[in-house]
Amino acid sequence: MKEKSRRSAIKTITAGATLIATNPLSLSSESVSMEKGKLKGNIHHSVCRWCYNKIPLDDLCKAAVKMGITGMDLVGPADWPTLKKYNLYCAMPNGGEIGLTKGFNHKEYHAELFKKYSEIIPKVAEAGWNKIICFSGNREGISEEEGLANSAEGLKPLIPIAEKYKVTLVMELLNSKVNHKDYQCDHTDWGVKLCKMVGSDRFKLLYDIYHMQIMEGDVIATIKANHDYIAHYHTGGVPGRNEIDQSQELYYPAIMKAILDTGFKGFVAQEFIPAKKDALASLEQGVKICDV
Repeated sequence: MKEKSRRSAIKTITAGATLIATNPLSLSSESVSMEKGKLKGNIHHSVCRWCYNKIPLDDLCKAAVKMGITGMDLVGPADWPTLKKYNLYCAMPNGGEIGLTKGFNHKEYHAELFKKYSEIIPKVAEAGWNKIICFSGNREGISEEEGLANSAEGLKPLIPIAEKYKVTLVMELLNSKVNHKDYQCDHTDWGVKLCKMVGSDRFKLLYDIYHMQIMEGDVIATIKANHDYIAHYHTGGVPGRNEIDQSQELYYPAIMKAILDTGFKGFVAQEFIPAKKDALASLEQGVKICDV
């Protein structure tokens, strides 16, 4: 299935009974539904809201809780009360960004970004969350070095605010080959260099496994070498960004084990676009696959 962007509509889906299978990479019609609280508890599971936009948020929250999911990603302040109603943690809030293409790598956006993030960081802390997503923006002709210098210059004034409120700014690594043409933070090495230039534990990376498999591969070795700079993970099947089962090329149980071996205590969020009719069954399958 051709991937749609976060801003695209998702096909209408039916929120039916969710299923799992004994084999974590497969589902069958005879599978029984996962009982709440039956997950192993080693991984903190989250789900990206935008992948299920056709499902009312209350319904998605109810289904997530039943699956054992404890977090939800990419939810803005207006919907935080709904997450709290279901005791779900906003693992990766949004609301400070201008967009994916206009980010910290261009100085002309610094003033607006400072205003937006300096306003939302205290709100994130007040809500009880501890991270906020951000983006590099597109290159638009600038070099890798200029993009790094500009990004560091734009981020550094926000670090005292982030440190005061104990909120981490997290820049997402996205692929520029298939989905986000010209996006600058498209390799782990670039993101790590930026972390070192900013020089604070309150700025880290969102390692999107789908995006980085496309751009550089070598996922497990990269995670092991750079885990100190990674605050959050997203999943997705390659190619296509669909289910993370046997239909794609990554073996997520091994990747999850590698993440746990680094001592990671944060969230792993499912961020794939379900290609199957029962989207919630696919979500539950993804959680089971990652529950190592």
